[in-house]
Amino acid sequence: MGEVLIKVENVSKKFAKNLKKSLYYGVLDLIRGISRKEQHKTLREDEFWAVKDISFEVRRGECLGLIGHNGAGKSTLLKMLNGLILPDEGTITIKGKVGALIELGAGFNPILSGRENIYNNAAVIGFSKKEIEEKFEAIIAFSEIEEFIDMPVQNYSSGMKVRLGFAIAAQMQPDVLIIDEVLAVGDLGFVLKCFKQIDSLLPNTAVIFVSHSMPMVARVSSQIILMQNGVVEYQGKNVPKGIDAYYGKFNSNELNIMFDDGTVTLLNHKTTKSIKRGDDLHIELELSFKASFAKVPLVYLEFRDKEQRPIAGILNEKQEVDWLSKKMKVMIKLPNVLLAKGIYTYDLSVNHFENKSPILRINNVDSFQVESETEMWVPFHLDAQWQFKDKQND
Repeated sequence: MGEVLIKVENVSKKFAKNLKKSLYYGVLDLIRGISRKEQHKTLREDEFWAVKDISFEVRRGECLGLIGHNGAGKSTLLKMLNGLILPDEGTITIKGKVGALIELGAGFNPILSGRENIYNNAAVIGFSKKEIEEKFEAIIAFSEIEEFIDMPVQNYSSGMKVRLGFAIAAQMQPDVLIIDEVLAVGDLGFVLKCFKQIDSLLPNTAVIFVSHSMPMVARVSSQIILMQNGVVEYQGKNVPKGIDAYYGKFNSNELNIMFDDGTVTLLNHKTTKSIKRGDDLHIELELSFKASFAKVPLVYLEFRDKEQRPIAGILNEKQEVDWLSKKMKVMIKLPNVLLAKGIYTYDLSVNHFENKSPILRINNVDSFQVESETEMWVPFHLDAQWQFKDKQND
């Protein structure tokens, strides 16, 4: 195993919600620090724990995926790791040079050119002028902004800042690399290029990767921490389990009505809560109508994955049915479901059969889980017929 490059022991950080009290408490803490008095261990009026009692280690060759919803405490923890703020409790030990991308454009002087900022930024990390000059052309080439390298950074787009910042942090090959969500503003081609660079760095680097894109986190992480309200909700090397816990925070049984002309009401719904991959999925909908129609309306279900991306849909457009009654049950069977392991939701649309005009639209009607022994980061796990032949015996 590689040496421990990042060691966080029982780290906590508190803030005050009120600016005046925050400044006042800051002065008090500074005085107590100078006089070597023990700092306050409990919360004072208007204070809250942004980070509370977090511990972990990251070794050379490992990547820690740090996940959680907005306000979970991730950014506060990263600022402490990068030395921008100090913890109120606990200790942080980092060995070697640190490259950090924790905020778009952070570390750049906006009035200086990209060229000048390369020298400034790399020097802050701890590299000598000779080391910077040896990597200078590689940084410019990786960033793909050669044409604008002598333009002030304040005129750069967000994508250009990401390109330059990542190029500096990655090409200088730091011992510790901290990345916070900045890749989200990059174009797909550059993002793929960044992940390829992270792959090449990982054997000799300890990486902390923060993102709201779970496929990105799963792509690089060897361990994971899920934060919620400043504390650890899940921590371990079972990355899929941590990601499932993250998605579980989104689950809600509340109906989200997007359109309703008052003609139809969803009285009840029932869905098979858990199936094994390849089993049938059964859905029942009870609808109540205030008006009669010549034909049973079009019922459309749109299925979404854990990231709320639409992945499939079903529609009764080829089943023209005469009007039944003002209360009816719609029974749906989806045979041989080949969705990959995970949690899925579906939306409901009801439309006139003839002119397709909308009657009712409800998002997040219900959810169900697909069980499988195989982990995949795509929505469908298709069946296939495989054949392997020994070419030497042909």
